[in-house]
Amino acid sequence: MTFSVVVGAGGTGRALARLLADSGERVKLVTRSGSGPNHPGIERVAGDATAVDWLTDQAAGATTLYNCAMPPYDRWPTDWPPLAAALLAAAEHSGADYVMLGNVYAYGAVSGPVTEDQPSAPISVKGAVREQMWADALAAHEAGRVRVTEIRAGAFLGGDTMSVYNLLVVPSVLAGLPASYPGDLDVEHGWTYVGDAARTMLAAARHDEAWGRVWHVPSTSMLSVRALTAELTALAGAPDAQLTELALVELARLGAQDSVTAELLEMQYLDREPFLLDSAHTSAVLGVTATPLKSVLIETIDALRLGSGDDRHRALE
Repeated sequence: MTFSVVVGAGGTGRALARLLADSGERVKLVTRSGSGPNHPGIERVAGDATAVDWLTDQAAGATTLYNCAMPPYDRWPTDWPPLAAALLAAAEHSGADYVMLGNVYAYGAVSGPVTEDQPSAPISVKGAVREQMWADALAAHEAGRVRVTEIRAGAFLGGDTMSVYNLLVVPSVLAGLPASYPGDLDVEHGWTYVGDAARTMLAAARHDEAWGRVWHVPSTSMLSVRALTAELTALAGAPDAQLTELALVELARLGAQDSVTAELLEMQYLDREPFLLDSAHTSAVLGVTATPLKSVLIETIDALRLGSGDDRHRALE
């Protein structure tokens, strides 16, 4: 039986573990707490993924090591480097292929649709962290030490993700309450369904052309926050959203009281200008297409109304 290791149980990690297990693979899902979905094909393992020797032992015999980890948002510069180095080393030492879940931060501010050949030009601390992670992994790939690829996603949607939109907008507007979003409500963004991110990671791991390059997850929609929220409330039968923009000065005030909120300030360029991912190459080569937005929003509504039996104490995605 094929065997894979998934590190991290955020929305994408959980979806990926289920996909792998449902396809007949044996899965180890590694987190600090041992959390994750209840599934007969998923072995939940608690441990410190920065411990190279331990993680290498966990990955021994695995076909693929998937990095879906997410350190606390306010600790990326300190927590990501040792974690990323350990994951890369474990893949090298175990002989597993290495698939990384990434984001758009390394690109910096870009005008127009963003393709995978867009050069890195980070303008944030977190963007520089992601740029270095990919540079280190690509160097190992080019040296022949390990096969690597990175899947890059936009802002997350779905019923099982701790995204800014899900935290700040969805619960309030579905309850008929006012909500504020830190960004321009009328600029378009590429929104990523966590299930599509998982499917893209799996497709890349199983395709010979995937290695040594990045891939964009197909966006489930290219909508503004206001338009997206209108779709959400209409499907839910909720009142029209009372949605306002959280001004920069107010975001700074809130950030002075909360270290995670403070980290949103340097990323405001992504929320105040259009940012559109071009995923044509992913669809053409890997055969992945986006899940329809209606399905994603219905899942989100149902998850909020019905709740989840799984552990939801996870970092911001």
